[in-house]
Amino acid sequence: MEDNPAVALFLALGIIIIASRVGGAIARRFKQPRVLGELIIGVVLGPTVLNALHWSVFHGVELENTIKELAELGVLLLMFMIGLEVNVRELLKVGRVAVFAGIAGAVLPIAIALPITMLFDYGWQPSLFAGVTLAATSVSISAQVLLELGFLRTKEGNALLATALIDDVLAILLVSLTIAVVGGGESESGGIGDLIIIMVRMFAYIGIAFSVAWFILPRFMTWLEKRPELSQSYGIPATALILALLFGWSAEEFGGVATITGAFIAGVGLSQSKANIKHEIEEATSYIAYAFLVPIFFVDVGLGIDLNPFPISAIPLAGVLLVVALISKVGGCGVGAKLGGFTNGESFRVGVCMISRGEVGLIIASLGISSGILQTGTEAGFDLYASLFLVILLTTLLTPILVRLVFSHDSEAVRVGE
Repeated sequence: MEDNPAVALFLALGIIIIASRVGGAIARRFKQPRVLGELIIGVVLGPTVLNALHWSVFHGVELENTIKELAELGVLLLMFMIGLEVNVRELLKVGRVAVFAGIAGAVLPIAIALPITMLFDYGWQPSLFAGVTLAATSVSISAQVLLELGFLRTKEGNALLATALIDDVLAILLVSLTIAVVGGGESESGGIGDLIIIMVRMFAYIGIAFSVAWFILPRFMTWLEKRPELSQSYGIPATALILALLFGWSAEEFGGVATITGAFIAGVGLSQSKANIKHEIEEATSYIAYAFLVPIFFVDVGLGIDLNPFPISAIPLAGVLLVVALISKVGGCGVGAKLGGFTNGESFRVGVCMISRGEVGLIIASLGISSGILQTGTEAGFDLYASLFLVILLTTLLTPILVRLVFSHDSEAVRVGE
């Protein structure tokens, strides 16, 4: 094993997948989504409890980065599969809801968190960044729960996906603007100029990517199907995976948006393919995604969490920010959805689906450290980062429970096919 690091990786992946199955089964036993069990088992395997990746059986082989890369591939395929589930005509019907909910759900966390964090004797710069961190949403958590429960293709499911796309764009804009103005050391004009470039780049990419996915990908798949020498031996699913990877790469390379956004767009485009082509893609891809890579992603979220150094002094701030995180997303997205035309029940469910900060929140918080806005070298700075870290963890763990609760106990929500 010392001579071949891949052997250690094989053992680690075996442990992770077995643990994810056990965690998911336990969660289902208690009538909770599998993803909740996978997240919790990840925390148990991580440095908080077992620190499994550093067991002596791995002979010191560094596994974290490789597993994280596989996890990123897992979430990319997850969002690609979710894109394949999308009914675009239904998605367009909730466009107004998505705009209002996305904007309100991003603005309200900042508006509440900024003054409250300042009450704990933090300056406006780190307080602003705390609000920006809480403005993020991890769509992959809620989308997987809705897919598992059979509610992804409801009005609220479509609204979640459309709102999350708006939220992704706004989160990147807010982070970029905050770093440029607060932590970038650039002039104000330079910051504004950079922001304009970022906006043009993102919107141009999303427009072009959707156009290519919508008009070209289904026709390309039909053309491919007519050529047996290319389409046989899983040629169509292989091509679909290639497209998901290329769209994911192009999203960050050319658009400056998350790779999962590109994969989602590719999935939406391929969802317009002929029924037999779409079925072949879904059947082959789902085995790779749900049996292997997606569980690695959810377990890896927990593996990256270490609560051991959490300072007691940060608990009051963490408690307050947790309340802010819950109220601001449910309230902001809920009110936005209501303004967009949803009923009270539908609006509330959309708000609950947007609670999770997940890996997106962790990424934004890490940007706060690298930019110098969150100065973890000081006691106060570390307390703020630790508080945000705990809030991100708790919102991620609470979301599957709350989503199942609000959909299972509300007669307005209609399952797919009912």
